[in-house]
Amino acid sequence: MKYKIVIFLFLGCIVMQGRLLSAQETESLPLEDLQVFAEVFGKIKSEYVEEVSDTALLRDAIQGMLAGLDPHSEFLDPADFEEIKTATEGRFGGLGLEVTTESGLVKVVAPIYGTPAYAAGIQAGDFILMLNGQPLRGMSLREVVEKMRGVPGSEISLTVSRTGFQSPKDIKLVRSVIKVISVRGEVLAEGIGYVRVSSFQSGTAQSLRNEIEVLSESYGQPLKGLILDLRNNPGGVFTGAVEVTDMFLGAGEIVSTKSRRVAEARSFTAKPGDVIDNAPMVVLVNGGSASASEIVAGALQDHQRAIIMGTQTFGKGSVQTIIPMHNGSALKMTTARYYTPSDRSIQAKGITPDIVTEQADGVANHRPREEISESDLFGHLENDVSDPGDDSEAKPEAGMAHLMGNDRQLREAVNLIKGMSLVKTRAGSADG
Repeated sequence: MKYKIVIFLFLGCIVMQGRLLSAQETESLPLEDLQVFAEVFGKIKSEYVEEVSDTALLRDAIQGMLAGLDPHSEFLDPADFEEIKTATEGRFGGLGLEVTTESGLVKVVAPIYGTPAYAAGIQAGDFILMLNGQPLRGMSLREVVEKMRGVPGSEISLTVSRTGFQSPKDIKLVRSVIKVISVRGEVLAEGIGYVRVSSFQSGTAQSLRNEIEVLSESYGQPLKGLILDLRNNPGGVFTGAVEVTDMFLGAGEIVSTKSRRVAEARSFTAKPGDVIDNAPMVVLVNGGSASASEIVAGALQDHQRAIIMGTQTFGKGSVQTIIPMHNGSALKMTTARYYTPSDRSIQAKGITPDIVTEQADGVANHRPREEISESDLFGHLENDVSDPGDDSEAKPEAGMAHLMGNDRQLREAVNLIKGMSLVKTRAGSADG
């Protein structure tokens, strides 16, 4: 009897599931194509200018198969597999970069707030050409990530190409063990809470709940409104996004996933209760808000629970599944798309804010940058829904209220919350 043990990785969320292989999954192999593969394998073994091991050839063949599917599917060796599970806990070694590949080049999706990469000025849309002078073109993403990681305190030089640079520049960083603090907040003007979520981890929802309680206690009464800042949040644990959304919805669907097998469609529904008692809410997003961030923004937008403000989000609406292999390695493969409550797929489209607000130049907390999206990635999945209209911790900054002076989006969000709160107060008085 054949079994396939499946670990669902929703940009980090790991859930074990076992099931029988179906008849379709055990269909006959394409023998003619496999014969060609064997011939090519043999020619490389006998004719290539240098000797190549069987293991290396087969590993590269597997990586090539997955790389040809989409930018998010890849082969994980045992070390990578263990590391990706560890990363869901919010602690990992490295520079703090979310990267992908495009046409053989390493492209930055977003730097993680408060990490060495963020502090050094690495921006989304940057191309990393070399590490310590060694060209990266042609390397697998796994090999690049391995080279970026190292002993905490050691230096590494990144050669970066960016729109606006006359020539590539070398940027030096110091590696560190990074523990991402995913939630931080502050009470702004007139009892308005501001909470920034930099990534979604297994404990993010509880951290957010605790932070809101602390803000309410410091204000002395329930918050009059909340600004949830998801700008430059590249995603993370899928269940973290579902739990965060559930905090603000009293009922209804949060998100659904659909794959090739209709029977495996899943839907996640909100439980009763709103942590801020239906107070006015604004969610800030931009081109660095991806995947799990888009689940939250899309659900709150569809239920009209929050006003989404900022710029178009990244557009990653696919689900990756990790399938363990017998030797400790694994396949990370795209197996489904997720959909907002109104059945929108944001794949290669993103979430369009209710209020589009561009950011001002020179903002310290959310640096202006060349924003990229899922649709810019080579080999990305197309959207399948027709458009009816066509041990170093990341330390929080000392206070956040000072950001309002030069953060146009945050400033406008505060003004919007004030207006919504005023309307709600007047409506309550009229009812009384």
